Amino acid sequence: MDVLGKALEMLESYPLCDHCLGRQFALLGHSLENDERGKAIKTVLTLKAHALALSSSEEGVRALKILATNGFSETAKKLLHKMKKRIPKKSLPEKCFLCENRFETMDTLVEKACKKLEDYEYSSFLVGVKLPVDVEEREDEFKAKFEVSYGENMRNEFGRVIGKKIVERTGKNVEYKKPEVVVLVNPFTGRISLQINPLYIAGRYRKLVRGIPQSKWLCPHCRGKGCEKCNWTGKLYPESVEELIEKPFLDATMGAKALFHASGREDIDARMLGNGRPFVIEIIKPKKRFLDLKEIEDVVNDYAKGKVEVSALEFADKDTVRKLKKAESAQKEYSVLIEFERAVTARDLRLLEEKLTNSIIKQKTPLRVLHRRANLTREKYIYEVKIKKLSPKKAEMRIRCQGGLYVKELVTGDEGRTTPSVSEILQNKAKPIKLDVLNVFMKK
Repeated sequence: MDVLGKALEMLESYPLCDHCLGRQFALLGHSLENDERGKAIKTVLTLKAHALALSSSEEGVRALKILATNGFSETAKKLLHKMKKRIPKKSLPEKCFLCENRFETMDTLVEKACKKLEDYEYSSFLVGVKLPVDVEEREDEFKAKFEVSYGENMRNEFGRVIGKKIVERTGKNVEYKKPEVVVLVNPFTGRISLQINPLYIAGRYRKLVRGIPQSKWLCPHCRGKGCEKCNWTGKLYPESVEELIEKPFLDATMGAKALFHASGREDIDARMLGNGRPFVIEIIKPKKRFLDLKEIEDVVNDYAKGKVEVSALEFADKDTVRKLKKAESAQKEYSVLIEFERAVTARDLRLLEEKLTNSIIKQKTPLRVLHRRANLTREKYIYEVKIKKLSPKKAEMRIRCQGGLYVKELVTGDEGRTTPSVSEILQNKAKPIKLDVLNVFMKK
């Protein structure tokens, strides 16, 4: 390809700044920026045209006039002036055909972007560029007309160059896959906005008391607006595991809000003991990211003292949330205190262990949650059951099972909706008195 011939052909048809001319040959000549490439092409064309003009070639004069007008070349203008060749003022274009001189505003855009970034802690960023549709269509038509095969599109150049300038100003790194902040730039309107990506922190929580739900329950009467029924709180319960954990995180990160993700959930009247349930807290639009997690752990545990404890805090990402959700059916270990209608014997309890260990339990959606969950039949596996007699009518049962097993209904039978059940096997009506989750087994 004749680069110089192609470049002059482009300039003959349209006024092009150094950036937009150089961009059409972006894959030629590594380590050059497009404006440097465009300037170099114009310089060589000017030298070549001047040589032709000095040999009394009208082609050389014509080329100098193209460079002086559509090429915005001051050198070509001076050469023509020295040769006493006039250029009518009306033939001098004011702006580049493709970018409309928007590359001249890049330093201003970078200044505005850096000013907005000052409010946030971050270590990585990415620049996203939005261009008007007509600008992109114009460039596509230009490339098709001149069969551009070594070019770069305008969006890429703006993003790349602005990104490099922000790196120089801030010392932060460009990250393409998982940036903490995305700087959204529209060079044609001058608008700059920031997309602050969430901060994810994983850990485990223990719920030490009964009567606290995992997540906030809105009042069913007002749907969170506040009414007499909920004492104008908008909530069914005054606090939750989610709220007790998220407040210290929001205070520390100055985030807009938080989303709480956990591997399953325990009932309101159940404790979560052992090493705790895995969770991830997702902070939306955090202003602070550089956290001392041990310090946050202490703050959360002090704020929720006696109710909830967190441990094993570590920075995470969106993939951790996906793994967490997939692990909701991971093995879990429960302890349930059972009260029987009639006294039970040691033989009864051995029978329960034999019948329930390595068994498959079929459960229709429990009656107590049927109003908010689909009526399905689920099969869950029990790996091991151990039972200890506490009194003639009471026993403690420990169960290691597949996640998602409804333990209360395993005890009662739920009017035949769960089978087999403790009540069914012994033909002795049983009810759960206290339920605790002892462990959630989750692979890394």
